[in-house]
Amino acid sequence: MTRIILASKSPRRRELMEMLKLPFEIIVSDIDEQIDYDNDLVKEIEKLSFRKADAVYQENKDALVIGSDTIVKIGNDVLGKPKSVEQAKEMLRELSDNTHEVVTGVTIICNDQVETFSSVANVTFYPLSEEEINEYVKTNEPMDKAGSYAIQGDGAKFIRSIEGDFYTIVGLPVGELYHRLKKYL
Repeated sequence: MTRIILASKSPRRRELMEMLKLPFEIIVSDIDEQIDYDNDLVKEIEKLSFRKADAVYQENKDALVIGSDTIVKIGNDVLGKPKSVEQAKEMLRELSDNTHEVVTGVTIICNDQVETFSSVANVTFYPLSEEEINEYVKTNEPMDKAGSYAIQGDGAKFIRSIEGDFYTIVGLPVGELYHRLKKYL
């Protein structure tokens, strides 16, 4: 069996990889995760997934390495992880009664072959009251999530609809990844 490495420190990505029932290990690279917001964001998030995977692959050429990253985009704004409680509240106000895009870029590197792809999902929120926003932020759940919410957690109650892969929103498009991995294993 090919050695599989997930190049991510995200506990959510680890949980999603476990769904594949494939043995894997985690090795995290220490790369600069900055992206150029003036460029095509899908291409930028794909490049970031490549940089994460490649940094780990260079030290583990005997393995299949998976790198991934996710962004939340509404209009021309990219919503990263909030740096403060107030910023989390601002993001949730922006998402309220709106549709936003979640893009997860993934790179697989194995035997010097590189495959990069992205998955896009659209998420529509119900209108949120100021009280709902304040109560949700008090749970601390939004503080380490791009866009300030966890669709797989308490944030699920704010979701009106999803168009696309649910797991893309969580951070790793499980089905597509599985089908792409089959040719390497």
